[in-house]
Amino acid sequence: MLQNSLEDYLAELVYNLGKPNPNPSRLTAYELVHQVNREGAFANIRLPELLSKSKMNTADKAFTTELAYGTLRMQGRHDYILTKFIDRPFNDLDPKIVDLLRMGIHQLTQMRVPDHAAVSETVEVAKLVAGESKASYVNAILRKVSADTNDLSELTSMPNLQRLSIEYSHPEWIISSFYDQLKDWQKVEDLLKANNLPAEPDVVAWPGKSTITELCEAGATKLSGYQNGANISGIPSEFAPIIERRAGVQDRGSQAVVENFLATMQPGLSWLDMCAGPGGKAAYLFNSLREQDPSAKFLANEPIPHRAELVKRVVNNQQVVSFDGTDSSNFNERFDRILVDAPCTGLGALRRRPEARWRKSLKDLKELVTLQRNLLSSAYLLLNPGGLIAYVTCSPHLAETKAQVIDFLDAHSDMKILPIPTFATAHLQGLQDDGSMQLWTHLDQSDGMFMVLFEKVG
Repeated sequence: MLQNSLEDYLAELVYNLGKPNPNPSRLTAYELVHQVNREGAFANIRLPELLSKSKMNTADKAFTTELAYGTLRMQGRHDYILTKFIDRPFNDLDPKIVDLLRMGIHQLTQMRVPDHAAVSETVEVAKLVAGESKASYVNAILRKVSADTNDLSELTSMPNLQRLSIEYSHPEWIISSFYDQLKDWQKVEDLLKANNLPAEPDVVAWPGKSTITELCEAGATKLSGYQNGANISGIPSEFAPIIERRAGVQDRGSQAVVENFLATMQPGLSWLDMCAGPGGKAAYLFNSLREQDPSAKFLANEPIPHRAELVKRVVNNQQVVSFDGTDSSNFNERFDRILVDAPCTGLGALRRRPEARWRKSLKDLKELVTLQRNLLSSAYLLLNPGGLIAYVTCSPHLAETKAQVIDFLDAHSDMKILPIPTFATAHLQGLQDDGSMQLWTHLDQSDGMFMVLFEKVG
């Protein structure tokens, strides 16, 4: 009996020694990268879900976030490096191998991880998710990368657009759109650098549910110049006021938009958030109005049902509808204040949304521009005389900002731009000659939000 038990123990030990034993941080990072790249998941939604299920400590969760987000951001640069060492066309590689190699290259070139650990730990993940044979291939390629200097000195001889695209891992069409606005390659490079730096999350206290003092007592740091904004260094989903739904995760650029719009408040107005999902701006607007002007009416609209449900979590259910915002006949009332936070390319939020730069194309841009135009036309029909439309995009692309302004004013002679400083005094960064606002990540440490106020004369 004893001999059999010992033999069984040794047999199990030998078996387990041969089994893959991936590091939980790297395995979770791989799961996120693969789900984002191959299944269309959104990193900012999926990562908190993965972390909440894990038993990792805070440091390991931070490592997972840095590795996963960094890999997603920089995968264009990593692919350029990868093509130097593979023995077959890039498109012939198994997608699992591609994502594993991107993760390994990120550790080797962008993180303070010892080469041997970057290679061996990535290979352990590969053994589990791809099998021994493919893991051997991953091992061979990563060893070649680790033995190389990877200085990319050849980039200096390339044209600016190509060089910046590889070095900072942005599609060329996006870089070109930044240059159209900034008109200076150094400013463009500063922006690309900023887009690749992880952002510590901003949070906002929802009036009536929490205060900025409470957020700071919970470990946040107040944002200068913002009424209810703060910054946290930890994971938002583990921050008590967020867990309790008394505050929201919201970039300071979006906070500036809401606070500028609230500055136009007058007693008893009717407000519409036309594109409210997932609900960040709607929550801030709704709670602020409830505290400052109980006589105000507020309605949030979100056409996509599951996003409308997210809005209902932060706004009273009876004040949320799910209509096609481009059809004004869906609404049986008119409004004094309409926020058109229009779907856009998201080029102003590349710092916070690591996969966004790879998700959009010029084809998407054309479709979004049409949608934005239709939403503005609908908002015009729903606006009372003397009312205001706040047109907002999280993008600096000219087609989504200045071109939309020109087209809208050309189509509606009774509309004019109302300069933001007419009401607001706190958030005047990014102010443009016509009174609109364009924020930039590298200048304002925020998303690249665009905002313009239109007034209906008469």
